[in-house]
Amino acid sequence: MEFEPVIGLEVHAQLKTNTKIFCSCSTKFGADPNTHVCPVCLGMPGVLPVLNKTVVEYAMRMALATDCTIAHQSRFARKNYFYPDLPKGYQISQYELPIAEHGHVNITMEDGTKKRIGITRIHMEEDAGKLIHDPTRPVSRVDFNRTGTPLIEIVSEPDIRSPEEAGAYLRQVRSILRYLGISDGNMEEGSFRCDANVSIRPRGTEPFGTRAELKNLNSFKYVESAIAYEIKRQKMVIGDGGDVVQETRLWDSAGNRSISMRGKEEAHDYRYFPDPDLVPLVIDDEWIESVRKRLPELPEARKARFLDEYALPEYDADILTSAKELADYFEDCAKEVENPKIVSNWVMGTLLGLLNAEGKSIEESPVSPAQLAELLILIETSVISGKIAKTVFDEMVKSGKAAKAIVEEKGLVQVTDESAIEAVVDQVIDANPAEVEKFKAGNAKLMGFFVGQVMRETKGKANPQIVNKLLKKKLG
Repeated sequence: MEFEPVIGLEVHAQLKTNTKIFCSCSTKFGADPNTHVCPVCLGMPGVLPVLNKTVVEYAMRMALATDCTIAHQSRFARKNYFYPDLPKGYQISQYELPIAEHGHVNITMEDGTKKRIGITRIHMEEDAGKLIHDPTRPVSRVDFNRTGTPLIEIVSEPDIRSPEEAGAYLRQVRSILRYLGISDGNMEEGSFRCDANVSIRPRGTEPFGTRAELKNLNSFKYVESAIAYEIKRQKMVIGDGGDVVQETRLWDSAGNRSISMRGKEEAHDYRYFPDPDLVPLVIDDEWIESVRKRLPELPEARKARFLDEYALPEYDADILTSAKELADYFEDCAKEVENPKIVSNWVMGTLLGLLNAEGKSIEESPVSPAQLAELLILIETSVISGKIAKTVFDEMVKSGKAAKAIVEEKGLVQVTDESAIEAVVDQVIDANPAEVEKFKAGNAKLMGFFVGQVMRETKGKANPQIVNKLLKKKLG
């Protein structure tokens, strides 16, 4: 029997506000444990939460960016469960009346296939604290700095059918969050986390199978690996005559397997009820339109513009608009250079190759957009060749100097004097009579040999186009 996976994702994104959702404590990451806390976020008796307006606006931005309908009235609820990092014994979240529902995200797969993934709801909530386990003793400590940090939870419809689609969806959601400027999407710091609900069913049938939840996956690789493993595990369980159990499982990245953690809770297990300390949140059309007008250009729109304005291939536009900072870098460079495609090639190839090798982001690039543009203009104006440009780029990275300065210091200006190049071409032809005969007899591959010899004699400075033109003319 052939099975079909059914996957839904719950994304928790920490919002980039300066203060927490219900108090004025700082949300800055990396502070000493338990220094960004107060009676409100610690849940002391007699304190009252006060909603952070910026959190609401950030949630509205994401809702509008994903074509969700924003509720004119929503409210907060208490989600009751007990865990050492939850000081109040409950989490303030949204349940029956979330801030937004019924949106979608469009994804594009590597083979160019496009798909729309539905969004069930977006709601606001507070984050819990963090347990720190002692590696040498059976002791755990709790840091409450993260308690009360604002989150939005983005719940997808069960429209995802493969680990690869799940990865594409998550990358697109993260990209939108970063374009909006409402979350840094830093998976290493836990500000972008994902729970995956996975089930399988016989292909062609409608009812869903029993789902397992994979908790707190904090990298795209782990999400895809965990989902692939869970699909395989459930197929084996059913194939052996067993039944899939509804449960929560943890991903063991070292062992490349998931481990049963507990039975999966249902909504009634959390005993949701409206938070009596928070009044319903009312959002009017004027507020919605005010937020809509301030939305930035989003990834899909920017990709469409790159295709139209810069005439880039779709693959290039996909890569360059995947992150706002990368798209900004490209545009800052492309506005100075005549040919956008050469900018795309250098950014995607040489620059990203360097950054990936060194584990750096585009914001940490040792070469600024203006510096790269200066280098590419030297190629476009035939001052240097593309090959020499690679040498100049490497020196720019090492020294931080400008491309023009390096070219002048090292005497790397390209030779474009046709008569000077012709003299070297004649010299190479005269020095290699056997190769000339073989070329004239039909061995066209020897053209590369002659070009190489000329470039060697000119120390790479001869204009390659002129070299090729002269060789073709003289060798017939």
